[in-house]
Amino acid sequence: MSMRTLPLLFINLGGEMLYILDQRLRAQNIPADKARKVMNDIITTMFNKTFMEELFKPQELYSKKALRTVFDRLAHASIMRLNQASMDKLYDLMTMAFKYQVLLCPRPKDILLVSFNHMDAIKDFIRDSPSIFNQVDEIFRQLIEMYSSLPAGEFQLIRQTLLIFFQDMHIRVSIFLKDKVQNSNGRFVLPTSGPVPYGTQIPGLIRMFNYNGDEVKKSEFPNGGNYSSPLQEGSFDLYGGRVLKLGTNMYSVSRPVETHMSGTSKSSASHAKENAAPNPLAKEELNLLARLMGRLEVKKTTGSESGFRVNLFSTDEEEEEAAILRPSEFSYQFINIQATQDQQSNEELARIMGEFKEEDPVSQSPCSKGDDLLAMMDGL
Repeated sequence: MSMRTLPLLFINLGGEMLYILDQRLRAQNIPADKARKVMNDIITTMFNKTFMEELFKPQELYSKKALRTVFDRLAHASIMRLNQASMDKLYDLMTMAFKYQVLLCPRPKDILLVSFNHMDAIKDFIRDSPSIFNQVDEIFRQLIEMYSSLPAGEFQLIRQTLLIFFQDMHIRVSIFLKDKVQNSNGRFVLPTSGPVPYGTQIPGLIRMFNYNGDEVKKSEFPNGGNYSSPLQEGSFDLYGGRVLKLGTNMYSVSRPVETHMSGTSKSSASHAKENAAPNPLAKEELNLLARLMGRLEVKKTTGSESGFRVNLFSTDEEEEEAAILRPSEFSYQFINIQATQDQQSNEELARIMGEFKEEDPVSQSPCSKGDDLLAMMDGL
């Protein structure tokens, strides 16, 4: 398990969420000023400096429940509201889209290009808001600084960690089904054509060498696909052509998107039921996330700023039906937490922390358990 996976998971899922919300805001003809406010508020909250500082610390992934709670809070960081069925569908679309992108990455390092595609698109959303743009740009630079110099082995570990996180998610998405890149059981179809990873050769040739290193024989074999060589490598800089299209907005062309539970995998259902069991650390984990994301309070609408509801289904009837038909083992149950920055609570927390301070603190390495978000709870 890589300790550097969490920022990439959060940013890529967040990027997919913004793609979907942007499409739905346009589809429901939400006034431009309200739609812009929603996108600006969510992006500002998503790239909250305090939360990002904690996010970039080496640590294990959040649990699925905790991560879902973060995005539930994030989606309601403005005047827009989603009911439970629409939020479920939003999260399903986010996770399956990023899972597909991770599976199709030619090289493990190309996960970084996918992330950069999301960051480029997020910057386009707020190009007319300089302060938010600079906030996102700073996180972009941190991404480049942290990940660009990592070895190939670390990226392979990041990819493996992401696939383990997604392995029990087999939700059918209409776009993927229509494009024939997903089977009816919710599993993706990996292509046997297209460009090979940059820096590699098209399969189909065997070379044999003697003990001096001289090539003495060649033979060919059918590779079973239609492969091509990439013309150039995508840019890993702040600006530049990414070449790779994974991570770009697949909702830019308007078309309806439906999700369905596959219901074919017993292991998936049993794993989901196992996850639904009460976790004694769940409340502590969620409360910690709430404190870290203290600015993620749900906006209360005023008389001059009316809120509105966004529906991720074609009609309200479909939304209600989806809420009824969704299997209970795939539903998310939440613990109510207080995420507002309450001064009295913060003072009490500071007092308690002061009582537990050691006189001779032991220094810890950046990757030690003390820097893990969950382990931070043990220090309180």
